Amino acid sequence: MIVRDTPYPDGMPCWVDLRVPDPRMAMDFYGALFGWAFADQGDETGNYLLCLVNGRIVAGLGGSPPDQQAPPVWTTYLATSNVDATAERVRNAGGRLLTEPTDTLWGSRMAIAADPAGAVFGLWQAGRVIGAQLTQAPSALMWNECLTRDFSAAEEFYGHVFGYAIGRQEDQEPAYGTFVSDGRIVGGLGELSPEVPADVPSHWMTYFGVVDTDAVAARAIELDGTVIAPPKDSPYGRVSALSDNQGVAFSVITVTAEPEPEA
Repeated sequence: MIVRDTPYPDGMPCWVDLRVPDPRMAMDFYGALFGWAFADQGDETGNYLLCLVNGRIVAGLGGSPPDQQAPPVWTTYLATSNVDATAERVRNAGGRLLTEPTDTLWGSRMAIAADPAGAVFGLWQAGRVIGAQLTQAPSALMWNECLTRDFSAAEEFYGHVFGYAIGRQEDQEPAYGTFVSDGRIVGGLGELSPEVPADVPSHWMTYFGVVDTDAVAARAIELDGTVIAPPKDSPYGRVSALSDNQGVAFSVITVTAEPEPEA
């Protein structure tokens, strides 16, 4: 468990949020699945919700923008101390800005971008909301990875924008590696298998921690979600890919790490 009250280092996944057509449905699903409480931020934010575990912020939830055409997803935000400068590096490296840098009502600054293969991610410059206050714990953010159809291009893009080194796993097929920033692993980069349907785009995947992966997968079905990939063991914990009651994909993984000191 990591509790944080200071800004995240540049390049580290720091925040996830979900924009869906029916936030009430999402509240019912994730509240029952993860035990989240919700704090409505008021009319001026479009009734954006902060998702809480034991009073600490773990994620955000809101309604889809009226002009949103893409399917809803859990968006991974990468920390930056200067959104505008990072956005310029995104452009220079062949990415696109879907939402230009803008201020939030919490004194934060954010943007939404896509890498050259189309994987969408956010940029977050901390203000009063630094991002997630609790990670590496049940019902909180555990891991983020970019799954792409062009591993080499993604490796070059994220290295240019965030200065990542790639810890590539030898003899791994499809290719997989880790994003390393200042000697610390901050996320994953994986190549989508040829067996993945062609209509599945490059994307960032969000993993939430759970105590019992099998029980959570079964509960997701009870809540009108689906199991995309059934629970299986991995070197890092038992993992499963799910979708919620509005078809939004996410993953869960058993929490196995020892508690870490407050950041």
